[in-house]
Amino acid sequence: MSKSQRPGGDAVRAGLSRDRIVGAAVDLIERDGADALSMRALAADLGVAVMSLYNHVRSKADLLDGIAEYIIGGMSVADPPGAHWTERARMLVRAYRKVAHDFPRCVTIVLTRRINAPVGLRPIEHALAIADDAGFDGETSVRIMRALLAYAMGAQMREVGAAKMLDYLPEDPARQLRELDAERFPHVVALHPALLRHDAETDFEFGLDLLITALDSLPRRAAPAS
Repeated sequence: MSKSQRPGGDAVRAGLSRDRIVGAAVDLIERDGADALSMRALAADLGVAVMSLYNHVRSKADLLDGIAEYIIGGMSVADPPGAHWTERARMLVRAYRKVAHDFPRCVTIVLTRRINAPVGLRPIEHALAIADDAGFDGETSVRIMRALLAYAMGAQMREVGAAKMLDYLPEDPARQLRELDAERFPHVVALHPALLRHDAETDFEFGLDLLITALDSLPRRAAPAS
């Protein structure tokens, strides 16, 4: 007997909702990977017929959009009163990073979907408010928002790419780097121990410090005349 045919199946189907389907899809991806997500696999996890899913999600693409909205919607950003704008900006970028660590297999979906719902605008509004409170004009605030979110997403994409590259490294990468032609690759050979050390957290904070320091040096709105 299949899950969709088991006793109580009608009650299970009656309890379906978009939120429940999206949540189950997130669980499936985090358990088995994004490639394992299909409407059939999702229906099996929920114990319902495949067609019953389409009463709540229009298509797999709609489901993927829902997953991205779910992940971003769950992002919590600390914003303590009186904090300097640079620390508030760091908190926003770190919140993206925490989401990526909480949902490591779903984060690539977030990075590849367009989130049009109001939930997707919350981080944008937050970043614009931080820049405005810091005294930057409107155009600069928009550019600061884009820079912050680009770094948050770009840093995560780089980490995902670096993790995948580990699967293709030779068994002894240090030996391979040492054996390179030192005349053609003098810096790679000299710095190969540092190249092979990968501290994602330190790299992330280093880049974030550079970005925030650069943004903090931008001109602000003129103070009102007294």
